[in-house]
Amino acid sequence: MPGALAYDLIVVGGGPGGYSAAIRASQLGLRTALVEAAELGGVCLNWGCIPTKALLHCAELVHDIRQASRFGIEARLESIDLAAVVKHSRATADKLSRGVAYLMKKNDVALIAGRAALADKGVVEVRGPDGDTRRYRSPHIILATGASLRSLPGLDASDEKVWSAREAMIASSIPETLVIIGAGAIGVEFASFYADLGSMVTLVEALDRILPTEDPEISERMARTLTARGIQCLADTRFEAADTSGDQVRLTLSHGEQQSEISCERVLVAVGVTANTTGMNLESLGVAMDLGFIGTDDYGRTSVAGLYAIGDVAGAPWLAHKATHEGVACVEKLAGLDPKPASQRLIPGCIYARPQIASIGLTEDAARRCGLSYKVGRFDLQANGKALASGHEDGLVKVVLDSATGELLGAHMIGHGVSEQIQGYAIAMGAELTEHEFDEVVFPHPTQSEAMHEALLDADKRAINQ
Repeated sequence: MPGALAYDLIVVGGGPGGYSAAIRASQLGLRTALVEAAELGGVCLNWGCIPTKALLHCAELVHDIRQASRFGIEARLESIDLAAVVKHSRATADKLSRGVAYLMKKNDVALIAGRAALADKGVVEVRGPDGDTRRYRSPHIILATGASLRSLPGLDASDEKVWSAREAMIASSIPETLVIIGAGAIGVEFASFYADLGSMVTLVEALDRILPTEDPEISERMARTLTARGIQCLADTRFEAADTSGDQVRLTLSHGEQQSEISCERVLVAVGVTANTTGMNLESLGVAMDLGFIGTDDYGRTSVAGLYAIGDVAGAPWLAHKATHEGVACVEKLAGLDPKPASQRLIPGCIYARPQIASIGLTEDAARRCGLSYKVGRFDLQANGKALASGHEDGLVKVVLDSATGELLGAHMIGHGVSEQIQGYAIAMGAELTEHEFDEVVFPHPTQSEAMHEALLDADKRAINQ
């Protein structure tokens, strides 16, 4: 195309999946461009995964100070400077975003600032910050545009009393009362954060339990823990209407045939995401969609030759590490290599509330629905020496194993720091280890990871410490 710059690959979207795909493409010798309309690093780095974890770390420090006397240490929490907490969160995100820019330069990836649309097959049209439009062409285009938080009809997102996750991350004051609609990972993390800072928090979930995608035993345990912390958990409860005309938000909720009202200073909406595909011209190219997200095969290939989609825009699970793995596999495949695609079964998920949750593979219910012959092992952290010594004994490790082969089908953990342990099970499942091979692994003592081994042993009633 006359006047259009040509690349071997154009990646649209600079989140974890997009920038990782661009780096891998450059490593493989492809002349690569990355188009980004906002901050490098995407929502995850700038407004999701990273800044929320910085906030949650601050909340954990607040909790530790309040609990210090339990360990013979007298400490007093003078105050919480929310502005400083938010500043730390934003500084962490900004530093990492600048790091991504450095990686682009280091790997010779051309950065194109602006909003992209598909002008034609193999042609990307980018409207820059100055309003000028320029076209670029490539035989391979990867869409990594991510997803956006859903709004909720009946709640005016422009009202300062109505928060999305973004507003909750940069609040100027701690609300006395906070209602969170949606008790998935985002809702539970913010409930944990604001409860530690002193808010009276209510979680509202339309399904029959909070964290409905987790193993029921784990989500029920989290509900008990949150309730003990003073967080009200209203499951099987739907949002019906809101009145934001006064100083407080008045919410109408329904539970079966019964309706009730609740008032709060702020309401946070955390009810899922929608794919960022508006204005990209997918319909005219005939790109097949799947439940509102771009349909792909195991390597990110769409229904249009030369066009690929990875990460959140291609559907669940909406996780940064899933996007990164998909991006690298997609690039390696189109470059002629033979990578192993991301298996949904082997993608761990983590929730960074207090306590944390980490899981991988099949839940017990899923194994039952699949008609599998399975057995379950459990180990409570109350019997783990390291957990007791550090005051983090609230937790459970649960494993689901194939009864005949001993294959690890799934693992589900709740407790302090379990997000840093789940990769042990992820590696084992990827390598297709069985419980018998785990027997030969020596777990260091004293560590919380010993509970992972004990849970496996418990599946055969061989646990030593419970």
